[in-house]
Amino acid sequence: MASQTRGAIFVGSAARLRRLNRGSAAAEKLCAAGYAQIRHFLPTGKRKKVLYRLKNFMKSRIYFLLRLLAALLITFALGKIIFLLYNHAVDSFTFGDVLDVLYCGLSMDLSTSGYILALPWLACLVAIFVPQMPVRKVLTPLMILVGCIVPLIIGADVVLYGYWKFKINAAIFSYLANIGGAVNSVSVWFIVVVVLLAIVLFYAFSKLFIRLVPEKLAAVKNKYVASAVWVFVGALIFLMIRGSIGTSVMNVGVAYYSQKLFLNHAAVNPAFSLLSTISKSKTFKDEFHYYDDAEREKIFDGLYPERTDSLSDTLLNTQRPQILFVLIESFGSKFVEEMGGEKGVTPNFSRLIPEGIFFTNYYSNSFRTDRATVSAYSGYLSYPTTSLMRLPEKMDKLPGIGESMKRAGYSTHYIYGGDIMIMGKNSYLLSAGFDNRISDKDFSFADVHSSKWGANDSITAQRAYDLVAEGKLGDQWLLGLQTLNSHEPFEVPYHKFDDKVLNAFAYTDACLGRLIDNLKKLPVWDNLLVILVPDHGLLYNLTYEDTRFFHCPMLWLGGAIKEPRTVDVLMNQSDICATLLAQMGIDHSDYEWSRNVLSQQYTYPFVYSTFPSGIMFADHTGSTVFDITSNRVISSIPEPSADREAKAKAILQTSYIRLDELR
Repeated sequence: MASQTRGAIFVGSAARLRRLNRGSAAAEKLCAAGYAQIRHFLPTGKRKKVLYRLKNFMKSRIYFLLRLLAALLITFALGKIIFLLYNHAVDSFTFGDVLDVLYCGLSMDLSTSGYILALPWLACLVAIFVPQMPVRKVLTPLMILVGCIVPLIIGADVVLYGYWKFKINAAIFSYLANIGGAVNSVSVWFIVVVVLLAIVLFYAFSKLFIRLVPEKLAAVKNKYVASAVWVFVGALIFLMIRGSIGTSVMNVGVAYYSQKLFLNHAAVNPAFSLLSTISKSKTFKDEFHYYDDAEREKIFDGLYPERTDSLSDTLLNTQRPQILFVLIESFGSKFVEEMGGEKGVTPNFSRLIPEGIFFTNYYSNSFRTDRATVSAYSGYLSYPTTSLMRLPEKMDKLPGIGESMKRAGYSTHYIYGGDIMIMGKNSYLLSAGFDNRISDKDFSFADVHSSKWGANDSITAQRAYDLVAEGKLGDQWLLGLQTLNSHEPFEVPYHKFDDKVLNAFAYTDACLGRLIDNLKKLPVWDNLLVILVPDHGLLYNLTYEDTRFFHCPMLWLGGAIKEPRTVDVLMNQSDICATLLAQMGIDHSDYEWSRNVLSQQYTYPFVYSTFPSGIMFADHTGSTVFDITSNRVISSIPEPSADREAKAKAILQTSYIRLDELR
């Protein structure tokens, strides 16, 4: 009997294949072989009845799943093509690359489709024993959900990639929690078009997926045989989800095949990328485990030496300067001519370099302002998968430069022209010690609406100047000023370049140049230290594999500096706190990740930076960029280095262990 059943199933499959592939010689031979099997295993009288039942079983169940699978795979494939075309400015690609992207991402598309097929499979299994079950009515809510969610994820991934340059992941929820900030980077018409297109797509895809569900499923005579066959189909779906029959399981890195990160990202299924990051453990110490504790500690030892004030060099002529700390949006080396960047974009910064202390090898810790703010003001490392600013239970445990300054008798102030509540910024600044915070609510309606993000840089720079000039900050003060115009959508009241990006940076540069020139005329200038420091770079003809994204200019100005000079030592954004506090003779022992780069103990200069899917490590031997999703090096200059890779991974692993312990 078992042989007869196997023969019948084989013939039913062959018959279906023949109808779907009419004209194919291979299909005809397969079908002929199948009918030969049925003649061998089944008596003539039962042959038609078995074929009829198997035909209905195939058509109403397996054929339904195959059509749904085909619709999903076509949808994902079209999404990849649209992703490449829409983001063509990010990197070049050929028609062959498109085929490679589709092929290399197919296994992940199948896995993602498998998750969606699981519930329809279960409904079909139940219908074997409850033949009167209205399958379409039961599955319609799921089909509507799939019809809305799948195009939404694909569309969001396509559109956001041009801004973020990383695959959609769980981080989107923390950014979209502040929806006002999320839409500031785009125009109103763009939002209107996207919303209308989304409504059309939701309706079209929901109708499509609903129509794929049969009104009812054919009844089966032998429920146990049918359920056994259906369990076998379920096992195939499980293997499709898992991705292999070996020890490895489906993960984002499976789709990585190219040296171009853009093509790897194109191959990754966006729904899988999103779901895989949502499901990650919130126990931070378990997120990355490259080495056992003994080996990790051995590699990590000495990378962040004990905090000390044994200076090998002094930059200031006073230990108690007034301090203006300017955090400049996206002001990477790409826009400073002296660092190999675009010519003539930031002439004011260029003319100020000979007047100050120019740090030529300063590197940001991260890729976003929320992470950079914590690195700059708390001397903490950044994380590729989370933001400390969004973790209030951790944030309060961090040191803060404002708190350190207050203990030394300083009053602390902060100016930001936008919504200071966005991304938890207000609560972080408060915990970091900035007592008096000026934001959008402290500017006029016209000023706040002078740009998408808030009051223009010229307005906030003028407010900073007024506070200093009018003596409203106290006897000793620290004033933080954060710019915002060199950010999407790069709309500024300034017209120097046709290129909107370059024009926006030129505007911010002009605002800062005017601020410095005005401050020079005040008596406070003689005891003033102005720190101009970018939060991070901009992906302007760059990718995260390129260390130039993290390379930024830092300039110290004012009468408080001993003399103009150049400092070439490698340093991170997180090193600013220890380096500045040491120069002022203020204790910085609680800044565990911040290194005084002018101390005698700083004998091994290196930099470490993170981005959503990787980490970068650079020292005197070169640089290495390691992708944490595919677990492989994607860039190494001038040549691969096992030592740099090991140190980068040890820092990443240790940083997450320390983050878990931060309570």
